[in-house]
Amino acid sequence: MILKNMEGSYFPDLEEVQIALIGVPEERAQVGNPGCGSGTDIIRDYFYDLFPGNYQARIADLGNLKLGHSIQDTYYALTAVCSELLSNQIVPVIIGGSQDLTYANYRAYEDLGQIINIAAIDNQFDLGENDEELNSRSYLSKIILHQPNFLFNYTNLGYQTYFVDQDAIRLMDNLFFDTYRLGNVRSDMKEVEPMVRNADMISIDISAIRQTDAPGNMNTTPNGFLGEEMCMITRYAGLSDKLSSIGFYEYNPDMDFNGQTAHLIAQMIWYFVDGFYSRMQDYPIDKKSLDYKKFMVKLTNQQDELVFFKSNKTDRWWMEVDCTATVKAKYERHYLVPCSYQDYEKALSDDIPERWLQAYQKLM
Repeated sequence: MILKNMEGSYFPDLEEVQIALIGVPEERAQVGNPGCGSGTDIIRDYFYDLFPGNYQARIADLGNLKLGHSIQDTYYALTAVCSELLSNQIVPVIIGGSQDLTYANYRAYEDLGQIINIAAIDNQFDLGENDEELNSRSYLSKIILHQPNFLFNYTNLGYQTYFVDQDAIRLMDNLFFDTYRLGNVRSDMKEVEPMVRNADMISIDISAIRQTDAPGNMNTTPNGFLGEEMCMITRYAGLSDKLSSIGFYEYNPDMDFNGQTAHLIAQMIWYFVDGFYSRMQDYPIDKKSLDYKKFMVKLTNQQDELVFFKSNKTDRWWMEVDCTATVKAKYERHYLVPCSYQDYEKALSDDIPERWLQAYQKLM
């Protein structure tokens, strides 16, 4: 069941709602993609044509956010809406609009005082130039530099090297952020699951999808993810107990052929919802629980053993990063790092998994 906020009707009761759709037709800070603020209702039409899965959905469509007099007003309004939803354990699903709206979504977690991880499915990092105004190509640098800062980790999935300056790649490495080239991600899509499971919020740029699958974007290119791969990624996002918001940005109906891109985004949202209603409440906070198996691996050059946990319910893996009690209290949601069986195998081969090392460097 989807409760809809329609003109002339009452605002939907959100008491038992778990997911809220929000359209944000804001494009004043778009770069190279004029028209991306006019597609929210087209995506909705395709989404409503899809049959629900085998679950009792509790979804509210809050309609389109009214744009502010200035773009800052729109950011403020979206932050306020997302903050209210998150504080009531409702997952915002944002249908943009340009990708700078990711910044407003991030600010909602600041309102809650929550340190988070962000994952972006994008063919570049969106760092922008020095002192550049906030826009769809510079929002990440604004998040990184914003004070107080509530970003623990940023993960990019699918960047294409010829779109990324080498200095930007070095900056990502120096910040101990996780960046994965398109070819490496597509070579083993199952490894995407722990990458996505580590995120609190996800931002999806439609230009990350190859042009033949999603022509509805002026910045789309011949290379990118396939449509079915994006549906796989959004289902992984839905399955993650940690993830609490997601945004779909940069859809441009002026460039779309026969509604192909809008239909794909609707299916991506469908797969996210399907994953959400398949969640298993699977997170090893109670390490003595019988729901998890504990594995200890001794490495030659490591004083302490690497600790892994495997869920008996889902067969998913985590690594524990050893740190002080004070650090654990501050980063209680981040010292347990989602991983895969391949990371465990790497440790058995006397090699430190890259994911463990990245988290350790940030926590230390």
